[in-house]
Amino acid sequence: MIDPWSSAIVDYENLIEQFGIKPFSDLLPDVKDPPILMKRGIIFGQRDYGRILKAIREKSEFAVVTGMMPSGKMHIGHKMIVDQLIWYQKQGADIFIPIADMESYSARNIDFEESRELAINEYLTNYIALGLDIKKKNTHIYLQSENETVQNLAYLLGRRVNLNEMKAIYGFSGSTNLSHLYVPLIQVADILHPQLEEFGGPKPIVVPVGPDQDPHIRLTRDIAERFKTKYQFIAPSSTYHRFITGLTGDKMSSSKPKTAIFLSDSPEVAAKKIKSAKTGGRESLDDQKRLGGLPEDCVVYEMLLYHLIKSEDELKDIFNNCKNGTTMCGECKIQAAELLKKFFVDLSKRRIVAETEARKILSKD
Repeated sequence: MIDPWSSAIVDYENLIEQFGIKPFSDLLPDVKDPPILMKRGIIFGQRDYGRILKAIREKSEFAVVTGMMPSGKMHIGHKMIVDQLIWYQKQGADIFIPIADMESYSARNIDFEESRELAINEYLTNYIALGLDIKKKNTHIYLQSENETVQNLAYLLGRRVNLNEMKAIYGFSGSTNLSHLYVPLIQVADILHPQLEEFGGPKPIVVPVGPDQDPHIRLTRDIAERFKTKYQFIAPSSTYHRFITGLTGDKMSSSKPKTAIFLSDSPEVAAKKIKSAKTGGRESLDDQKRLGGLPEDCVVYEMLLYHLIKSEDELKDIFNNCKNGTTMCGECKIQAAELLKKFFVDLSKRRIVAETEARKILSKD
């Protein structure tokens, strides 16, 4: 069972087999100018993504929904979602960004005002600083607690879901608080409400997620089918991206500061952190030269792969030079630290401007 609030999925192949997720690589040849995350296999799985490709190809209406649960600092792994939103925005998608303050309250006991501030200072500020155009037409950002359309739809959809089903999907027990039990229905409504008539009616929707969020996708797809006659819902498509490895070799997590590079870190701190990261190096320099390194098990190489190296040829050279023992881990860390510092210098400047813009979106005035 996958728990969206605590699981760290690492067996991606088993996930595909167990839950029917299909390899994204099968559709990659049909994607025009795919982003790095697709080309490099970081986006590894999909459900019904052909619908989205068809909409992009035909320039017809489609939407992207991706939520943020404001429960802590945003780290560099979260950048993957923003990168995808930026790409979809260029493809003409309607963008829906629910801020899951109701989930944050029920699952993390974070009150609504604190969620608002986290959403402004961490998430929206970074989304804007990373390049998402939140002023663009058909971009919708809202707090779950303040969206009556979503809340009303969740209530209506809940009529066709029972307690046994929720237990089977999420593992809820007798000690689960009722707010937490209800929140998945809010997330279902987040995903499906762009297909209501007031938003243009039924349309393909894609939800880019980490694999730990798949229970929400499965529940949403099931409910969409149950209400197909009433609302003509199209079951949402989804893509799945790999987690970025934390600095210590575990999953990067906001709740475990030693694993994470936070987007609010100073350039100097970010560079220092990557220099301390776990590598795929051998026990000695002699072994490294003789046997070569293991870039596939290296946090530093993964940072280059996901975020810092744009050139495929350059990335291939880095990989090969590690494998054949030409490059030592110290050299690679220095390169990654310099690139990361440069990225954070630019990001820090843009965050200053972005925070003012973010505050206007969720202002109570």
